[in-house]
Amino acid sequence: MSRSILRSAVFAAAALPLAALAHPGSDAGGHHGFLAGLMHPLTGADHLAAMVAVGLWSALVARRAWPDLLAAPLGFASMLLAGAAAGLAGFSLPGVEPMIAASLLVLGLLVATRVRLAAPVAAALVGAFAVFHGIAHGQELAGQSDAAATLAGMLAATVALHAVGIACGWALRHAGRWLPRMAGAAVALFGAALLSGVA
Repeated sequence: MSRSILRSAVFAAAALPLAALAHPGSDAGGHHGFLAGLMHPLTGADHLAAMVAVGLWSALVARRAWPDLLAAPLGFASMLLAGAAAGLAGFSLPGVEPMIAASLLVLGLLVATRVRLAAPVAAALVGAFAVFHGIAHGQELAGQSDAAATLAGMLAATVALHAVGIACGWALRHAGRWLPRMAGAAVALFGAALLSGVA
């Protein structure tokens, strides 16, 4: 394995909790459009950590490309979009922010422990959390004329972050157990910190 890939994977895992929290709608309506949607998951640590962790976990435990490697990322991306559409339509669920924080805690633990779940179960688990991520986005974008473009950008960034997570996970598969455990622990601790503040 290339040392540069390993260094990149470690840096990405270590940087997850350091990014600033950001949500569209927090800038008086200036955060919209495809480019803003594309950038949002890259600047919001909670979403960035969740999306990378999904890919990381998938790669660490996959036995084959389909359905093991791709089921959870596809489940997350599709349910994120469904949740966002529901939020745009005015649908809401209680405890959105605590559930987003809980998703980080759970995903971090899955990465750290390398728990392998059947592909449909993995997709359903991350998909359930993704609904809350999506509803948060959809509610923030309700009423914006270019909400669809913003969501398209977010979906593109989500897929890209899943791919980054998969690449990092693939690099870490044979790097020993401590690096994936550190990455998972960082995400889980970040989720626990957020959860203690929003629960």
